[in-house]
Amino acid sequence: MVNVKRKKGESFESLYRRFSRRVQQSGSMIQMKRTRFHADTPNKTKVKKSALRRLVARTRREYLIRVGQLDETVRPSSGPRR
Repeated sequence: MVNVKRKKGESFESLYRRFSRRVQQSGSMIQMKRTRFHADTPNKTKVKKSALRRLVARTRREYLIRVGQLDETVRPSSGPRR
């Protein structure tokens, strides 16, 4: 955490410049940008549950196509992902 106190008679612009310089020198912005989009590796339970969910959806879709309740030429639109 960078602490910068305003000096007597110091303008906001110079205070902001000093603060920005301290943040750059501390390296916290570089570290934040490096870890911003880092995704944790999913645990085994999550991987298995998602695989099972895909398997159930695939078999259900194949069944609906086989009994004629689902048109196989129409692909469902990709909705929001969870």
